[in-house]
Amino acid sequence: MAQPWSDKLRPVVPYVPGEQSKNPNIVKLNANENPYPPSPKAMEAIGQFDCSKLNLYPSITSAPLVEALAAYHHLSKEQVFVGNGSDDVLALCFLSFFHSATPIFFPDITYSFYPVWCSLFDIPYRQIPLDDGFRICPRDYDAPNGGVILPNPNAPTGISEGRAFLEDLLAHNQDVIVIVDEAYVDFGGYSALELIDQYDNLVVVHTFSKSRSLAGLRVGAAFASAPLIAQLNAVKNSYNSYPLDSIALAAATASIGDEAYFRATLKKVMDTRERTAKALEALGFLVYPSHSNFLFVTHPNKTAEEIFLACKEQDLFIRYFKLPRIENHLRITIGTDEQMDRLLAFLRTYLQP
Repeated sequence: MAQPWSDKLRPVVPYVPGEQSKNPNIVKLNANENPYPPSPKAMEAIGQFDCSKLNLYPSITSAPLVEALAAYHHLSKEQVFVGNGSDDVLALCFLSFFHSATPIFFPDITYSFYPVWCSLFDIPYRQIPLDDGFRICPRDYDAPNGGVILPNPNAPTGISEGRAFLEDLLAHNQDVIVIVDEAYVDFGGYSALELIDQYDNLVVVHTFSKSRSLAGLRVGAAFASAPLIAQLNAVKNSYNSYPLDSIALAAATASIGDEAYFRATLKKVMDTRERTAKALEALGFLVYPSHSNFLFVTHPNKTAEEIFLACKEQDLFIRYFKLPRIENHLRITIGTDEQMDRLLAFLRTYLQP
């Protein structure tokens, strides 16, 4: 029975994350988490943190991390913004930059939080269909719009575009803000960071959850021209003045200083990704090219739902999207070699004629 106040509530359809399980024996390949621990320097920073100082508020500007990221990416600190995970950063970007009666554009197959934020913040939007190969056509974004956002590499496909594509997109959308969500870019994609000084309407968003193995701390960042970063800070401080907590700030800053570990971990994930892709192709899967820490696949003889459920019975958790156009596809996060071998061993048995 509807309550008399129910019509006053904001109608939203929330984001639905991948299934979580408390079973410690599962092979969890459905959340795009990094299978390796954070940098030893990050863990050391946490271990040495003076907990007696938790009675004090953290740096309101997150200055240590902002300065570290600026130096790492050869930007000024005025071009760097940090927040509580890239979802927090992206939500603030939607609030800050998409304020028009004209709909914003993003792909029809993409990160499913985008339409959620549009609904929450009353932002009109239009989803642009990917082509039959799940690629983005830049000409589809030439029409008048209120802004553009796209992940590169895209999710859940893992397909990425290069510099020429992004410059084409930016050249045809100079009167709106273009956000490139680079959550997975460190796994082999092209980063638009080098274009920030050339295009003052470009915003690039990163996360520490994937390539830096800090999903449990929720750290994200945005990079853009100084006026756009100033706008982000103004909106944040009008809506949510809470900066990164002190422990997350210390660990994330330390991780930036461990380049050797960062590169070694990336190489392990990418090597395992390529080996797994070849093994899946040998089993008859169509495997899309990936510059992410996951693979997007489909099989000609078994439906995605059948494979998903069969894997789940074996405590192998992969991601199945019961959505138009991709209802017969699966997303498989890259785990350790041992985890991927366990998945592949089951699939070899399961797919036998």
